[in-house]
Amino acid sequence: MLMSALAGLGVRQGASAAGLASDAVSGAVCGSGPVNGYRVLEQVAGLPVSTWRYHWDPPHVRHLGPMAQDWWKAFGVGENDRTICCTDANGVALVAIQALHRELIELRGEVEALRTGSARQARSNRAPADPSSGRNASDQA
Repeated sequence: MLMSALAGLGVRQGASAAGLASDAVSGAVCGSGPVNGYRVLEQVAGLPVSTWRYHWDPPHVRHLGPMAQDWWKAFGVGENDRTICCTDANGVALVAIQALHRELIELRGEVEALRTGSARQARSNRAPADPSSGRNASDQA
């Protein structure tokens, strides 16, 4: 019954009965543009997240997430500051994951460069000294 009411509003059920599906396909959307993943990641990091329940939920039910007003203030996406669209939540999560992945790749590169430099320095420090110049033999190469 709920799905028939939602269908009348243009909402459709996806392949899974567990939730609603998004119709975000290239022919159905307009005005798309790039997203700064690092900025989104900073906004996610600063977003207050808590556990809570709706007034109508039984006492044992708990939800986890931000308040819609905080979401709207952080990202400005969706229809209003009273709801969080699943499509937007998924998009923010994916963009933040992509930014974290880029940071991880960059940090791995920096660590590898530091390891290489450290190993080079250690080899240089172990090289026998040239008594005639006062320098390590590796410094003359």
